[in-house]
Amino acid sequence: MILIGIGGAIGAALRYGVSLLLFTNETAAFPFATVAVNLAGCFLLGLLSSGLELKLTANPDYLSAFKTGLIGSFTTFSTFSIEVIQLLEHHFYFSAFLYILISAIFGLIFVALGMKIGKSLSEREKSV
Repeated sequence: MILIGIGGAIGAALRYGVSLLLFTNETAAFPFATVAVNLAGCFLLGLLSSGLELKLTANPDYLSAFKTGLIGSFTTFSTFSIEVIQLLEHHFYFSAFLYILISAIFGLIFVALGMKIGKSLSEREKSV
């Protein structure tokens, strides 16, 4: 639990850093920061959920801290949901639709890509 909390604190700090780097506000026409962290999280979680994590020599508690704590707090469905509503309230209907579409479609693509790369890396270690 402590390791997951530490991972969560690191993920939250990284999330905030990305939002500062890709500064947006609630009336922005498109929430780039949230898309960036959610797609990065999808890729990383896919990578680690491909069987590759079984090949890593890291303690399973550290992997849980990374997957559940860090990635879980780095990505954010609640922020995505709020931002969609805010876009709709500000009559940015196309941006809201695009945001939902990009998040859903590319989220799945990034998970699949991460899993494919992770599986490839996992299999490469077997043949060496």
